[in-house]
Amino acid sequence: MAILVLSCGTSKKNVSSNLTNKKVQFLISDGSEFIPHNSYPSFNWEVTPQYCMFGDGTRLLSSKEVKTIAAKTNFICIEKHHAHRAVGYAEIGAKKEIAAFKALNPEIKALYYFNSAYAWPFTSYNENFTRSKIDDYPELKKFILVDKETGELKHRRNTFCFDVLNPDFRAWWVKTVAQGVIDSGADGVFIDQMHGFVWLRNSQKKEVEKAMGMMMMNLKKAIGPEKILLGNNASGVKDVFPAIDAAMFEHYNSKKLSKENLLKEWGYMLANAKAGKMSIFRIGVEAEKEEASQTLIKGSRGASLKGLSKERLEYYQACYLIGAQPYSYFQYGWGWRLNTGPLVDYPELMKPLGAPKGAYNRVVDNGWEFTREFEHASVWVNTEIQEAKITWK
Repeated sequence: MAILVLSCGTSKKNVSSNLTNKKVQFLISDGSEFIPHNSYPSFNWEVTPQYCMFGDGTRLLSSKEVKTIAAKTNFICIEKHHAHRAVGYAEIGAKKEIAAFKALNPEIKALYYFNSAYAWPFTSYNENFTRSKIDDYPELKKFILVDKETGELKHRRNTFCFDVLNPDFRAWWVKTVAQGVIDSGADGVFIDQMHGFVWLRNSQKKEVEKAMGMMMMNLKKAIGPEKILLGNNASGVKDVFPAIDAAMFEHYNSKKLSKENLLKEWGYMLANAKAGKMSIFRIGVEAEKEEASQTLIKGSRGASLKGLSKERLEYYQACYLIGAQPYSYFQYGWGWRLNTGPLVDYPELMKPLGAPKGAYNRVVDNGWEFTREFEHASVWVNTEIQEAKITWK
């Protein structure tokens, strides 16, 4: 619920002049108030709140593309490799795009991207993490995990794997990410894959988790309270959660889209809101079906997945709306690239929504039908059969 609170003595004549100084109160579904930080983007329930994350390694956006994305949202992230082939390094691509968006809307919040697990070589900071260069940089080479059986550097398709248990790496990484935020002119940073490759060393699980938490706490200190730290899949992660300002629910496979997991995530969205943290409910329809995922992996990102995203929008929009709290955002498409959703017109996401009238209702105890009322929409979803209906008022 959004409430406009005006100072005492306000009259109709001076309401408009006071709008710039208004206080908008957003209530969480349990009736408590969401307390946003000054660094957060402005939020409202006028339409479905969207977050947009995109990348194209070959080029910058056209002015038309900037306008298209800016018309949807005031909260964006520039992906890890964006425009690096056109401008040299990804942080320069991010800087140019952020400047373009802020020229159009100075209030937009734009995040830089960095990975805590993989040494993607798209920035000037990471350019030497390649097979052809790494031996010339022993101070960087020591940051990479080593395969205990072969003695070779661990990698995934030639992208090296960082070792979070190395304290020198953690110090370098924090300094590097903070510098990237400065160099790009970003309002914060999206941190991907905060797992520390724990499955490669289960006997050191606690040490890995604590090291990752320490690194994120140090990063938050380094970028400061006026910058946003968004962690991917960080909800409920004990050691990391205190450091972040926002958490993404990525839904990268069919298990993440299961009825049980969606219910758990709605609980996390509530917990995030009560902690004053934002949530990003990201859906990529490529995860829904194995054939769709394989099509994406093989490089075809065309009409088939665009059509699937149009077909399945009502269901996934409903899944978001059932659990949405103040400062919860919906990201939709079929991948992370510029041509996998950010430029697609989804009219339903721009329909008048209005504030929720309360928490969701579980139709039958232990059942999988849920409903929720908004000012301009009635939402019904059945996560067992993966069907939904949004009735717009």
